[in-house]
Amino acid sequence: MPKAAKEVQKTLHGFIKVTTSTKVKKTTSAQSTSSLSTDATQVESSELQISSTDLNAEELPTELDATVAVQLQTLEQDTMGKSWYNALKGEFEMDYFHKLKAFLEGELKQHTVYPPLNNVYSWSRFTPLNSVKVVILGQDPYHNVGQAHGLSFSVLPPTKPPGSLKNIYKQMIDDVPSFSAPKHGDLTALAKLGVLWLNTSLTVRAHKAGSHSGKGWETFTAKALKAVVSRPGSNGVVFMAWGLPAQKTCEKIGIDRKKHLVLKSAHPSPLSAHRGFLGNNHFKLANEWLREKYGEGAEIDWAVLSRSES
Repeated sequence: MPKAAKEVQKTLHGFIKVTTSTKVKKTTSAQSTSSLSTDATQVESSELQISSTDLNAEELPTELDATVAVQLQTLEQDTMGKSWYNALKGEFEMDYFHKLKAFLEGELKQHTVYPPLNNVYSWSRFTPLNSVKVVILGQDPYHNVGQAHGLSFSVLPPTKPPGSLKNIYKQMIDDVPSFSAPKHGDLTALAKLGVLWLNTSLTVRAHKAGSHSGKGWETFTAKALKAVVSRPGSNGVVFMAWGLPAQKTCEKIGIDRKKHLVLKSAHPSPLSAHRGFLGNNHFKLANEWLREKYGEGAEIDWAVLSRSES
């Protein structure tokens, strides 16, 4: 089997799970400015099962190429949360976004790409636009097997928390008396409470950090951040900008410091956490600010991760 065919087949079986039809089933709860309530979204997929016995080596690339192209064409409509889709749909017709999609199609046909396509926009389903209270910026998705699933810094079980996330947990322990570090690294529970875990680049080639940077994702995610800061009737949100790239992103989108709180520090990576991340009190400061802006009970329940162990 040609190398390209093996790469694409591996992507399908282990990580991307290409679908012939994908539906997004949404249930929306009533929202208000003060409560910043959330909606829930579930993705249901009918998987295209392909094995080496289904198609021979000559047929495999052609079949998979067609499937990848079709899935990419409707990816936003099929997998993005409704509130974000409506806010960002103008971007899908922009020239830079068409070029980004063409780049992704080429990558998917030749390499393994993370996260799986149905999770590229998972942040938009777990944290609807009107529910965002805190934005935590990442740079690149994790690029190793079984890690990235669409939320910055987050990994799904059974993958153990990476070094950066372990340091995030250490700071949460200092800031939140009721918090104890979970063994898992899944941050979905916090996303559902209004924490937007957003990478500035939403995809990456396997085992090659930064490989999809500068291809258009940064322009798109900057628009997503601008949608947050420009929400009508909002009293503002908290931005946690860890590391110089995240801080530069905040500067570029023009955040009104009188309306929003921007917390800066070193990145939680083991290489830099001791140069200003550990001891930054960001989770405590965020809750104090949210309480002041929105009233008692508006804080993020960071300890929900401890209770999600079971």
